[in-house]
Amino acid sequence: MRKGAMVFAGISGCLAVIFGAFGAHYLREKVKLSPEDMHPYETAVSYQFFHTLAILGAFSVKDRFPLYNKAIGMLFMLGIILFSGSLYVITIGKVMGTDLKLVGAITPLGGLCFIAGWACLAFSAYKQTEANKQ
Repeated sequence: MRKGAMVFAGISGCLAVIFGAFGAHYLREKVKLSPEDMHPYETAVSYQFFHTLAILGAFSVKDRFPLYNKAIGMLFMLGIILFSGSLYVITIGKVMGTDLKLVGAITPLGGLCFIAGWACLAFSAYKQTEANKQ
C-alpha cells in the first residue's frame, strides 16, 4: 500500500499544480470565469494539495503509527477523487455550457472521506500512544 500511496501522491501533487495553473491562466484569464464560479475550483485545488501532503505525512510516520494506516491513505485518496474531482467536473461543465450540478451530490461524500481519514489518523495515534504506555 505504501508504494501505491506514494505513486498516488506523486500523481496527485503533479495534477494539483497543473490544475492550479490551468485555473489561474486559462479559466480566470482566458475564459474569464467569475470569482463565484472560480471559488469551487480553487477549493478543489487547495484540498487536493492539502490531502496529497497528508498522504505523504501519514505514510512517512507509518511505522510509528501503523494502526489504520491503510484506511487513512485510502480515505484521503478517495476524498481527493470524490471531493476535488466533482468540483473540477462542475467547473469544467460551466465552461462547456453544461449544467453538471448533479455531480455536486458526490462532493460531500469526498468531504466525509477526508473527515474519516483525519479521524482515523487521530484514533490511530491515540491508540498507538496508549499501547506504548503499557
